[in-house]
Amino acid sequence: MPTMRLVIARCSVDYAGRLTAHLPSAPRLILVKADGSVSIHADDRAYKPLNWMSPPCTLKEGDGSVWTVVNKAGEKLIITMEEILHDSSHELGVDPGLVKDGVEAHLQELLAGRIDTLGEGYTLIRREYPTAIGPVDILCRDGGGATVAVEIKRRGEIDGVEQLTRYLELLNRDPHLSPVRGVFAAQEIKPQARVLATDRGIGCVVLDYDALRGIEDDKLKLF
Repeated sequence: MPTMRLVIARCSVDYAGRLTAHLPSAPRLILVKADGSVSIHADDRAYKPLNWMSPPCTLKEGDGSVWTVVNKAGEKLIITMEEILHDSSHELGVDPGLVKDGVEAHLQELLAGRIDTLGEGYTLIRREYPTAIGPVDILCRDGGGATVAVEIKRRGEIDGVEQLTRYLELLNRDPHLSPVRGVFAAQEIKPQARVLATDRGIGCVVLDYDALRGIEDDKLKLF
């Protein structure tokens, strides 16, 4: 079974890709997840890593002191180890997935029942579309027949965009569905999440809970 690896090390990190970035030497936590992603963390910034490489990517440890992580675009994350303080691997098993609160679950139900509010000609494929990394909230087709994956949140933040990005990477490997584009839908979308979504070609939809319930104007605000 794939494992998660946790390494605490004094290291420096260099990123080379569309731009360059450097993290000077300091003690950091390095997470190598079972999906192949690698992320670098400090003891602040909450859950957000200092730098990361999303899957699919490959990790080469070289002589043990230099790790090189390369993604499919050829971008590199080079981690130079000075001292390894901890190195362990753990099998976490299959995660049961996030249990949505009542509002998110109801938003999903309402939007699935009125899927044409996303646009003229939209049709529902199914709710909770299963994937190997968890269910997609809504999978549908737009008026032109293209597949659309919808991630629904009560409050739209960066982690929701990252979650949808992972779904899209997986769904686009399926020739029966691709190309698949994404829509990030929430009652409130944070500015940083909107910027990230736009950069990744993901559409943003602000959901009006009362309007979906038929209490107010039933138009969605599309951005």
